[in-house]
Amino acid sequence: DLMLTLFPFEAKFYEEKGVPVRFVGHSLADAIPLQADRAAARAELGLPDGPLVALMPGSRGGEVGRLGALFLDTAQRLRALRPGVSFVMPCASPERRVQLEELLAGRDLPVTLLDGKSHLALAACNAVLIASGTATLEALLYKRPMVVAYRLAPLTFWILKRMVKSPYVSLPNLLAQRLLVPELLQDDATVEALAQTLSPLIEGGEEQTRGFDEIHRTLRLDASNQAADAVLNLVGQTR
Repeated sequence: DLMLTLFPFEAKFYEEKGVPVRFVGHSLADAIPLQADRAAARAELGLPDGPLVALMPGSRGGEVGRLGALFLDTAQRLRALRPGVSFVMPCASPERRVQLEELLAGRDLPVTLLDGKSHLALAACNAVLIASGTATLEALLYKRPMVVAYRLAPLTFWILKRMVKSPYVSLPNLLAQRLLVPELLQDDATVEALAQTLSPLIEGGEEQTRGFDEIHRTLRLDASNQAADAVLNLVGQTR
């Protein structure tokens, strides 16, 4: 009888199919402040001042297996480009922490591993190297410039490339309906490309953050009350 959507592009899809739909916004956009306090987040995490990059290679073992070493290699290259940069890496679970500790072994990198606390990591950082997925929405809402990377098994990527019609894969670009954030996928996701793309965002990224602010305000509609209101109206109509 009625479809409620979190994102405007979803509402447009259902409208075109003739399905009754209402875009209600996203509860995360309501919960995350329009301006996050970077200094307070760093103080809570005990992180120093200076350029800080969040590394977020995903929450699943397979993702970390495909992207973890790539992200850490990129961090090492970024240190050569910007010697003062340090890193923070939230771990989605104890298993992911063990996996990341193994990948970090033998590397001389200033990386702070966190147990969870991805929102604090995003609030604290200057820029993000992030796997394509729902975490990109969180990075957007915290207004942190990002580079999106992803790798799949070659056959899986080949199949998806032929099935998916959108020119974009990341939520920020789908929401912006343009290439707002760089997407480096499969063979394009090299250490050099990621480091060179991310480096200027550490002290820049203003175009991204302006776009993020516009999207945040679009999604910040008091989603819970909007959804409740839509359901109550529907129930009233069907009585």
